[in-house]
Amino acid sequence: MTSSEGVSESGEQPCITLEPKNTLLPGKTTPSAGRRALFRDTDSKVTTANGVHDIEDRILRITGYYGYNPGYSSHRREDGLDSNGENAGSEASGNSHSYRTCTNTLLKVLGGLMVVLCLSSSWVGTTQVIKLTFHSFSCPFFISWFSSNWNILFFPIYYSVHVLTTRDKQTPIQKFRECSKLFGEDGMTLKLFVKRTAPFSILWTLTNYLYLLALKKLTATDVSALYCCHKAFVFLLSWIVLKDRFMGVRIVAAIMAITGIVMMAYADGFHGDSFVGVALAVGSASTSALYKVLFKMFLGSANLGEVAHFLSTMGVFNLLFISCVPLVLYLTRVEHWGSLSSLPWGYLCGLAGLWLVFNILVHVGVVLTYPILISIGTLLSVPGNAAVDVLKHEVIFSVVRLAATCIICLGFLLLLLPEEWDSVTLRFLANIADKKSEEHGDELTDSSLNLRSRSRANGVVSIPLA
Repeated sequence: MTSSEGVSESGEQPCITLEPKNTLLPGKTTPSAGRRALFRDTDSKVTTANGVHDIEDRILRITGYYGYNPGYSSHRREDGLDSNGENAGSEASGNSHSYRTCTNTLLKVLGGLMVVLCLSSSWVGTTQVIKLTFHSFSCPFFISWFSSNWNILFFPIYYSVHVLTTRDKQTPIQKFRECSKLFGEDGMTLKLFVKRTAPFSILWTLTNYLYLLALKKLTATDVSALYCCHKAFVFLLSWIVLKDRFMGVRIVAAIMAITGIVMMAYADGFHGDSFVGVALAVGSASTSALYKVLFKMFLGSANLGEVAHFLSTMGVFNLLFISCVPLVLYLTRVEHWGSLSSLPWGYLCGLAGLWLVFNILVHVGVVLTYPILISIGTLLSVPGNAAVDVLKHEVIFSVVRLAATCIICLGFLLLLLPEEWDSVTLRFLANIADKKSEEHGDELTDSSLNLRSRSRANGVVSIPLA
């Protein structure tokens, strides 16, 4: 009684010991005390996690089952099978998760390649249609104003896709108010509408207008190559204004872009339409870079709905406030349209539609795929325009222009390097060096083993020197 209370107080359950009774007749030998001690020691060692003896282990031990190993009963084997099953299940779930990850990455890359092709094609088409439009309608500001008005369609297109792809249906007013938080917590007011939209709308119009003026002076290949310099200008402005991280490779890329600009201007001499066209294209790239840096500085990182709202708002501002500029140019005979029926509406609508598709792909592609692919899509417009100029317009490029274009494109690619590219490259090279050293060590080991075996076969033992 005392022992059982002590066990219960110690937190262990009482155990019942089965000991054989001494039923031997007098004069017979009794089992030795050592064997009973062995049984008791064994009984005290084999316990379960809660201190209770395993009944199956005791039965196997008492009956003297041959080959019995304490601690490996049937339920322990079942536990082992269960644990193996759990391990197999975890491995299967891990494999399925990695498979889903690889599939999502592959789909994202394939979608990105499709976006890149559509992006470059739309930009090449936009540039070439502008060149065709100038043959019958040489009014660049009217073309820029007319194309910018199509930005109003950006938010309706976004809302239509949102309704088709989401379960939570919101009315257009609710979605518009939700996206209006880009202008502040109180939404969009008339003062904020003018204050926030006016500078960006002006920069947008200047970028398009200067790009169109440059296309009147230069080929589509030259203008698209010079426009790629906006990436270098974005880096320089971000480094100066936004205090972004300094990177030597991007400074080199910026220098290469400036070198390409100078070579492009020098191709036909620093005079005439060539120099003016280079200046206009560089001005377009500069205003585009300023637009992007100011957007990041004042509006931050907006989501797709807010960007669609903002572009549609710029389209409304362009229609309300900038419509007076083409009217003034018409009245002063700077840009003469003629009658409305004589305008090339097919070219104008095709140009505006391609420009809208390009802007949609730029902003949607960043969400759907990797941003670096969007930049590559813009760069691919240079060889695309070059192919069209050579095949259709029979343009012959000089060696200086080709070298300048290649330098600008190379600088553009250097600007796409990530910030940690140097450490990543060093780690990659170190891993390659380690693998080569391991392979070389394995080859040395194999050759030494072969030499040793041949020496033993010939009765000679080679002793390596210390």
